[in-house]
Amino acid sequence: MGKKSDNPLTAPVLVVGIGRFGASVARSLERLGHEVLAVDERADLVQKFASDFTHVVAADTTDTEALRQIGAEQFSRAVVGIGTDIEASVLTVLSLVELGVEEVWAKAINAKHARILERVGATHVVRPESAMGERVAHMVTGAMIDYIEFDDGFSIARTRAPRIAVDQTLEQSALRSKYAITVVGVKRRGEDFTYARPETLISASDELIVSGPTRKVEIFCALQG
Repeated sequence: MGKKSDNPLTAPVLVVGIGRFGASVARSLERLGHEVLAVDERADLVQKFASDFTHVVAADTTDTEALRQIGAEQFSRAVVGIGTDIEASVLTVLSLVELGVEEVWAKAINAKHARILERVGATHVVRPESAMGERVAHMVTGAMIDYIEFDDGFSIARTRAPRIAVDQTLEQSALRSKYAITVVGVKRRGEDFTYARPETLISASDELIVSGPTRKVEIFCALQG
């Protein structure tokens, strides 16, 4: 495996735990051009993914010395996808931090798990099930076509153009000053997304990409009538 790289766009990544989440992350990283070392303590998973990833090894990642033997300290970034075994998850993150891995992304299964991971040194904690549940809930309401919420209370959503904006330019409807959201892009039927401009005229069939404080985005996207 390659050593630490100054270029984050090509730096190798260590992925620990190749269940559904870890395997998905590893595949995506390889598709983006990263060299990946996939590690799991389960020999059956290592064998299963032997032909999927270039580098797959079996190791007890809760053991700092075992991580050292596979060269974990050479990585600047690692992803810990261990979920259900909280003790293994926490000990693995702690070991990676002790080895000097600069960025450790870790999966948490609940809020308490997330807090523990942060305290032992994880630089980024993700809760994929929780995030997906929130996303689906917003789409189920019918107000949003797609939705992403960030940790700092900021969201981006794809929604249908509300009636109050139809047949007006963005400057005329003044959505930003009235609703504290920003229309980032507009999607016309049969056309690609275009960046929104003050002179952009909104049609009834348009879809909008809007961003802003989460609650403001929710309120705006609910204006479907």
